[in-house]
Amino acid sequence: MSKKIVTDSTSDLPQEFLKEHDIHVIPLNLTIDGKSYIDQVDVSSEEVIQLIEDDIDIKTSQPPIGKFIEMYDELGKDGSEIISIHMTSGLSGTYQTAYQASQMTDSKVTVIDSKSISYGLGFQLEHIVKWISEGHSTEEIVEKVKHLQSNIKVYVVIGQLTQLIKGGRIGRAKGMIGNIMRLKPTGTLEDGRINLMSNPRTQKASLQFIKKDLVNFLENHSLKKIGIAHANALDFVEKSKDQFINEDGLPEYELSFTTPVISTHTGKGAIGLTFLRS
Repeated sequence: MSKKIVTDSTSDLPQEFLKEHDIHVIPLNLTIDGKSYIDQVDVSSEEVIQLIEDDIDIKTSQPPIGKFIEMYDELGKDGSEIISIHMTSGLSGTYQTAYQASQMTDSKVTVIDSKSISYGLGFQLEHIVKWISEGHSTEEIVEKVKHLQSNIKVYVVIGQLTQLIKGGRIGRAKGMIGNIMRLKPTGTLEDGRINLMSNPRTQKASLQFIKKDLVNFLENHSLKKIGIAHANALDFVEKSKDQFINEDGLPEYELSFTTPVISTHTGKGAIGLTFLRS
């Protein structure tokens, strides 16, 4: 039985890869000054960064359940199985909406919580494509994804605290002080939720914190691949490459300007580093 893949717009994978492997994307939404926009379709990351700089009100939301049902019905009408994998349920209701939709269609849909975002989700999609081509069953793929998730670690360095203040994720007074001091809150995804662990004042200090924290994760393992996603922070990208990529271009790495939805929450100057161990 053939298998088809569905995901959302937060994987940071290139559009070329998604199209080449027939990965169907249901994008999240942004509301900008009361008007609705589709992530990566109606608005770009660069535009969102500028709007944040101009202090425009921006909110993000998951896709409506009808979009999932419509997609599942269409993809499954030829009898295909559907594997639908989405950004962590710890940061969005997208996974839960997808699961509810899977119960409302006649198509055979398996919904997976990636427990991640950006390249943490992207690396899982890349592996699912490979496993499908190798002929693995959906049940086998689900088990393989669980194992893969234990070998992925995502770090986030927040660029600006403004959006976290607006979203109520950080107190206004604490956030204002952080902005004045130019703090770079740095954390990791733990069980699908962001845990801010340190407040360094420079990009270099953020990277040093990440490198030190990585030691336990990489114990008895080698570093296989890195995903670097940024919100208009090319200087930070270069410092990250200097820190983690050797002169031979190893380990392998992927690079992207992160999606409008992610940029909305992290602010200009943010970076996400995803590490995949062997």
